Amino acid sequence: MALNGHQQTVGKSCEWITPKWILEPLGEFDLDPSSPVNRPFDTAKNHYTIVENGLKQKWFGRVWLNPPFYRYERDLWMHKMSNHGNGIMLIPASCETRAFANYVWGKCDGLLMLNKRPKFLTVDGRESSMNAGGTIALIAYGEKNLNILKRSGLGYTLVEY
Repeated sequence: MALNGHQQTVGKSCEWITPKWILEPLGEFDLDPSSPVNRPFDTAKNHYTIVENGLKQKWFGRVWLNPPFYRYERDLWMHKMSNHGNGIMLIPASCETRAFANYVWGKCDGLLMLNKRPKFLTVDGRESSMNAGGTIALIAYGEKNLNILKRSGLGYTLVEY
């Protein structure tokens, strides 16, 4: 079963770390507003964790966002990222959903579908035995972030607006 399977997260942590092979081509970020308290490496210069509640904080600079994959909560993060307008967001490529219609289509500067399903990391740095279970999209807000996606080599398809 994939990471997004319902049974996998019951009674378990929902904190998953993006692998370095995705992050490194994207460059340095100023803020990760949805970061685990404990992490094997930094994903940005600054981090908000569940303690600070990144949804309630002011975002600044170039943001890296890998939000919780709970559908109802993910929509809130997607909304805030769309309003912030500067950064890259990693989400399941559920292109037909209301959240995509509201916060991605016509709002982002472009998107990239990863060319393989990643295996996310646990908070202690171990790779999951399961992959993401579906296509993962990187959503660029801001022309600079779109250009970084274009050069990243992480995916085959890039849609520009």
